[in-house]
Amino acid sequence: MFQLMKEPMAPTSHTFVLVLNACANSEAIEEAFLYFDAMSRDHGIEPGVEHYVGIIEVLGKSGHLNEALEYIEKLPFEPNAMVWESLLNLARMNGDIDLEDQAEELLVSLDPSKENPKKLPPPPPKRRLGINMLDGRNKLAEYRLPPKIEKKVVSEQRYVPDTRYVLHDIDQEAKEQALLYHSERLAIAYGLISTPARTPIRIIKNLRICGDCHNAIKIMSRIVGRELIVRDNKRFHHFEDGKCSCGDYW
Repeated sequence: MFQLMKEPMAPTSHTFVLVLNACANSEAIEEAFLYFDAMSRDHGIEPGVEHYVGIIEVLGKSGHLNEALEYIEKLPFEPNAMVWESLLNLARMNGDIDLEDQAEELLVSLDPSKENPKKLPPPPPKRRLGINMLDGRNKLAEYRLPPKIEKKVVSEQRYVPDTRYVLHDIDQEAKEQALLYHSERLAIAYGLISTPARTPIRIIKNLRICGDCHNAIKIMSRIVGRELIVRDNKRFHHFEDGKCSCGDYW
């Protein structure tokens, strides 16, 4: 991609979006700003919202959230929903809960449809269950989290529970156990014992996968040596050898 910038073919606006995305994935901050400046200076392309968001993601994926926020505050236009959603995802990826809440509040004020239903207290008698569909053996088996589960904890040395994703007011140990019973994990466990070895396991989830489950499934894919594919309400996640196709950004 960077080599194309040096060739006679004139880059387009979309070319720079791809270049900035590559810079974000490789944490190439200095190069990102150089290409951003070259857009208008050398190629006569005025930066659009997507290019400014590209710079924000370069900063955020490199762990510089404060700089990303300062950059947003200095934008030559009023930040829109696209900007705040990018910052929200970056804050979530970096574990900055305060900034995540701030970005979400600003995002929802511009686009109410982006409100996270998980942060609203659900009516007690109508709690929505996480549902997973396990694809295998020429059929789809629906797998739900049952109301009562025998408590059995299996720990993995490199797995550290992230209890920020448990919203219930319970003690730390109970939060760690609650994470183990998330329905996507149970569906994968069922898939491991009911499908042929080394074959991919495909899970369809009706809710967004939480960060803790995302990390746990990465570890699972490395341990069992199988491709684990999870489709949540945001995107496809292809877990293989301890990595996810989303690059931990979704």
